Formats: sequence, structure tokens, C-alpha cells
Amino acid sequence: MKTPFQKVFSLTAILLFIFSFNAFAQITSSSSSGRTSSNRTQEVQQTEAVVNQLTDKVGILFKEGMLALKDQRRSDAGEKFNKSVEVFLLSTMNVQSNPRLSACYNQLIETVYRMEFPANQPPNIRSLSASCGWNWNNQDFQLADEVADLVRSSPVQTDAPTNTALITSAEEGTAAQTPDPLQVGFNEQKFEPSPRDELAKLQLTLEEENIDTPEAQQQYQYIQYAVANKSLGFSFQVHPMIQQFLNYYQGRGRKTMETGLYRSGMFMQMARRIFREEGVPENVAWLGQVESMWKPTAMSWASASGLWQFIPGTGSRFGLRRTAYMDERNSFEKATKASAKYLKFLANRYGGNWELAMGAYNCGEGNVDRAVRRAGVANFWAAYPYLPQETRNYVPNILATILIANSPHKYGFGHIRPAPPLRYDQIRVPSSTNLRLLAQASDTSIEYIRYLNPELRSNTTPPEPYIVRVPAGKANEVVALFRKVPASQRDNMMVATAAKGETWESLANKLGFSAQELRELNGNAPVPTGKVFVPNRGNGVTNTTYSRPVYDPAVRPAVNVKIVKAQRTGETVEEVARRHGADPVEVAKFNGLFTNSKLTAGREIKIPTK
Repeated sequence: MKTPFQKVFSLTAILLFIFSFNAFAQITSSSSSGRTSSNRTQEVQQTEAVVNQLTDKVGILFKEGMLALKDQRRSDAGEKFNKSVEVFLLSTMNVQSNPRLSACYNQLIETVYRMEFPANQPPNIRSLSASCGWNWNNQDFQLADEVADLVRSSPVQTDAPTNTALITSAEEGTAAQTPDPLQVGFNEQKFEPSPRDELAKLQLTLEEENIDTPEAQQQYQYIQYAVANKSLGFSFQVHPMIQQFLNYYQGRGRKTMETGLYRSGMFMQMARRIFREEGVPENVAWLGQVESMWKPTAMSWASASGLWQFIPGTGSRFGLRRTAYMDERNSFEKATKASAKYLKFLANRYGGNWELAMGAYNCGEGNVDRAVRRAGVANFWAAYPYLPQETRNYVPNILATILIANSPHKYGFGHIRPAPPLRYDQIRVPSSTNLRLLAQASDTSIEYIRYLNPELRSNTTPPEPYIVRVPAGKANEVVALFRKVPASQRDNMMVATAAKGETWESLANKLGFSAQELRELNGNAPVPTGKVFVPNRGNGVTNTTYSRPVYDPAVRPAVNVKIVKAQRTGETVEEVARRHGADPVEVAKFNGLFTNSKLTAGREIKIPTK
């Protein structure tokens, strides 16, 4: 269910919002001339009063969110936190021009994010209170501390199915002891552990470090040959540790490499294209396999997120926005472009040395700069002893991955067939569009729309025109449907599919609406064709689904319709019908379901009455 903010904050509102910013700035800048000191003091006091009013309202909503989170009502908590952010967005104040408002707003976004996606850095709620100037008492601070502790020890998810074929283990022959992911997200956005965390702890065995075997020597010579003829698109220094990681992947790390090579098929085509456009060697894109195993929802202990594992600060540096509505670090294209730009920046910083660029991508420019100064030369292997342990593993790991990916048969991975590229269409939708409507319009589920748009943090798009991904081949169909109805009315709509030859009257009889109402909702089209909008008479709960009855001339139109709801998830149509004294077979036919169809809690069922 959309908040009032999401209903109101249309494109027009955004333009008015921007205009009010400019107007406020102009008024403020012109007030310095022709005014007495007394007037200016009065203006300052009035501004301060408005600021206090804003921050107090934010504080009330934030405390309500903390109480909901303490009670494990995560969805309610997310709604309250979103509303606290919306107070700033709806205000006519220029938030970023006022130091106190700017500090409060920016820290609020960061704190909510830390509570929604727990990592090793807990939210500093006390600091947020100080920045916003909230007059909290001891009880309020006690609540803040309890919430911070709750986030730090957040319970694990238990509803995610485990696919043992995709679990990687640090030790061959042992069960994969992957720590359970923390409970994250106030809605449905979920994250997976990042392989970077395991990489930081990886230690090669004596057998893997041995490169004196005939097979290892032959492969090591091939590395030298590949580097010499520049067949990989960039140069790097040959080092025994690269062969040691090749040994690792051909042994206990085999399942990890097999999984990565398979998943790479979904994104590698896109990554190669973007890296090529940005002037980065295409093979450097295999960095994504070491970073995330090609999982757009991977998250590390350090809150690095997405295919390319950006931490919040670096993501912001390269244009990836992070708000209460989306986190573009999890976007496919935007994050890939940002990654290519960052790598190019790093390569230029280190004179075209891609090994140092990769190292800095992992541990930051500062660490690499210090290591280079201590080594006295801009060379990765010379700086190697002065780099963090994870970075020492990171670079030869990527180089080994590139070698295997380019010659899988040579290393025993010729049997792996990469997954097909992830196909989708992209369309621009109005502000605050409900993903339920997008899913119905594109014949898919909300879960798949969320899968295609992992940057979205709820079932609603941001309060701005936004580009979303829909299943391949569905763009024109969705756009055509959305053009029928103004954006302001779509909140109360659902989607049905008209059968061939159906009329508005026959469709209305089956759905329990008037023919005139349906016709007007769909641009007064003479007959219903394909997908059409129908009113949503429910309570707007996002998990309520809708199924249009299958057209059956044998079903006689009912004079009246009684709408009831399933009381629990798993309740059948037959159970609902019998509870209301109706014929289960008739009710099932009328709703286009089977008598044993299982319903979700709150699902509306129409019961024909005489």
C-alpha cells in the first residue's frame, strides 16, 4: 500500500518541489539588502522555528520506527522510517543549504540503511539524535541502544532454500560452513554473503603452492606465453602465485570456479560491452566473479554490495545513488559502468598498471599508495608485502580466473556451459509505480520483477520517473497498457486479460463491476482486447493477488456478488465457500480457480449470490 507521499509525489510535484527550492534560495539571497538587523534576526528565528518543527516531526516518526523494529514488525518499521525521510522531501526548505537539516538528513539515510542491512558497523543512533537536535530522555536513549543491539545481533533468515550445488567451501571434502545471512531488508530485498569474505581468510595449502609438478610447469609456461603475445588484452607480470591459484581452482576450489563460470553467462556479455565502451580491457571484467560470484545481491561484511561490491562512499563517488527507495550499487548497468569508470581511474593513477588498479579496487587507493611508497616502485609484486592479506590473494586470484575463463578446456572446465544472458526490456515508469501492477501487466510475479530490479528497496519505484526492467518482449505491452490510464489513478487498479471476442458487458458480469466503469478505465475502447485495467476494491495489501476468471459461457452471470477474504495462507477455495454457505464448485468457477486452490491470507474471493 502506498503512503500518502507516494500518491502525491507525482512528476508535477517534483517540479513544484524543485521550484520551491529555487524560490527559497532566491528569497534568502535577496534578503540581505534593504533590511534592518532586527528583521534579519526575526528571519533567522523564523527559519530556526521551521527547522525545529521539521526535525521534531522526523524524530517522532523515527522513534515510531524503532519501536516497530524492536517488536520485529519490520514492514511497519520500514514504513515509518520512509515517512521520516519523506518529511524532508515534502518540505519547502532547501535541506542541503541548511547545515543542520543537511546533517540530519544525510545521517538519517545512513542510519536507516545500517538498520535495514546489518553489517559489522552498527547504526549510531545517538549520533543521529545529536545531529538532528532531538531532545531525547533516558528512555529514548535506552530504546536507541536496544535497537542498535538488536540490529547487531539480528536473527538469521530461515526461509531461503539452500541449493547445495551452488554452495562453495573453503576446504575440499568438508561441508560448506557458510554463515547464515543476517535478516535484512524491511520489505523483500534480500542479500547473499559475498565471496570476498571467504577470500580474505583463504590460505593456500602446501600442495597448491607447489608449482614444480610437470602439469603446473606446463601451465606456468602458458601464462608466460599468453602475457608475451598480449592475447588477454592487457599486460601483467607473471608470478608463481598466479599458478598457485590455478592449482587451487583445479582442486578444492573447483566448485567455486564452476559456479562462477556458469553464472557469468548472465552478465558477462553486458559487462564486456560496458568495459569496452569505457576503455577498460574486457577481460578485467572477470573481477566481478571474484567480487560477487555474479550475484547482484551479494553483500560483504564491510557493507560492500552488488555485482561489483561498492561500499557506500565509493559508490557515491561514481554516481550510484542510495536513498530510502533504491540502492544503485545493486543495479546491473549503472553499477557495471561505475565499476569500469573506477578501474579506469585507478589504472590512470598507477600509470596503466592493472595489477595495482585491481589491488586498489579491493583495499582502496590509500593502502596501495602507502604500499608503493614503502616498496619504492609502482609494481604490485614489489608492494605485495605491504598490502593487506585479502589484497595479496585478490589480484592473483583475478588473474587466475581470467586465464581459466579464456581457456577453460586447458584447465579442466571445458564441460561448463555458461548460463544464457539475462534478457529484459527497460521502460520508464511514472513516480511511485507499484511493482504489483508491473508484474501483472508483464505476465510475471513481483518476485521476478524484484529479481530484475535488485536496486529497488521496496515494492514501489522511487518518487520520480524511473527506468525499470521487465521480462524480455513485454515492454510494448506494458507501455501500451499504462498509457490507457493517468498515473494518478493507477494506485487503485489491477490487471485482467480479456478473452478473444469478449465484450465489456460479459467481462463486467464475471468481475462484478459495471461495464461502463470498465470501459471508462480503459480509455473508452469499444471492446476489451488483451490486458485491461480493472478497479482494485481491496485494501491495497501488496500480497493480494488477482486472477481473472476464465471465460466460460456455461457460467451464468450472477446478479449480486459478495466479496470475502481468505483468513489464512493455505486456505482453499472450498474451505472459504463452505464457511459462507456457498457451493465450492460454483465459487471456484466464478473466480477462475479450482476448489483445492490454495489462497494467501487476505486474498479476495467473489461469491455469487442470488
